[in-house]
Amino acid sequence: MNQMSTVDDKKFTLPKIRGTFSARIIQEIGTGSTKRKVVQSFLYYGEENDNKEIILRPLNDSHVPSGPEQIISKDELLESFTPELELYTNSVFPAMKELSKTLAKADRQQQLGNIFTAEMEYNKALNIDENNIRANFGIGLCYLERNEEAKAVDIFNRLISLDAAFGKEHKHLFNDFGISLRKNKMFSEAIEFYSRALNFSSDDENLFFNIARSFCELGKIKESREYLDKCLAINPDFTPGKKLSAFLNKK
Repeated sequence: MNQMSTVDDKKFTLPKIRGTFSARIIQEIGTGSTKRKVVQSFLYYGEENDNKEIILRPLNDSHVPSGPEQIISKDELLESFTPELELYTNSVFPAMKELSKTLAKADRQQQLGNIFTAEMEYNKALNIDENNIRANFGIGLCYLERNEEAKAVDIFNRLISLDAAFGKEHKHLFNDFGISLRKNKMFSEAIEFYSRALNFSSDDENLFFNIARSFCELGKIKESREYLDKCLAINPDFTPGKKLSAFLNKK
């Protein structure tokens, strides 16, 4: 009697793509006898997301990913980009690891209240990647903690120009920064900051409430009511909003 052996089906999960990749662009410049080809090379850090797409970010001079990201398919990665394994192993991965350690140290010092030490570490991180969101928020909070308004405004202007600053992964940093702006009576900056965030999350009652509260602090009751109405339209049971509404009704 023949027996059929059965083998359990096992799903093998391939590791996600992560590494350094280069792309070459060939351009023709000049005309006639002066016409020639110029080859430009660009380096990127690529990482696969949960949707099996590749998130690419350009590498800066410090060999860390910096600047805006672009999303491409795996097929496009294979067709148009070349893996740079040695560069990733010897330069990019160590640089990213060092940046991560520096940021962790800065965050720890800030939580301990060692503001000057935290500022030094955040500055080290910014020397590696001037657009690093975590470092910019961190050093901005240091400046606000010390009431250094001019320096805080410089960081505010940098953050307001970076779309990534308003991503979900940075929400806790964003909230801390907004609260600190209000505590330092920088209400106009707080309004601009929260308004910018509405471009990325237009149904967040907290954003409308914070704008309403900032307008209230400025004595602009009409504008405060306008944003508070939008807040309560999204969430009628929002307790801070109801308290502010009761306060405004006494005005």
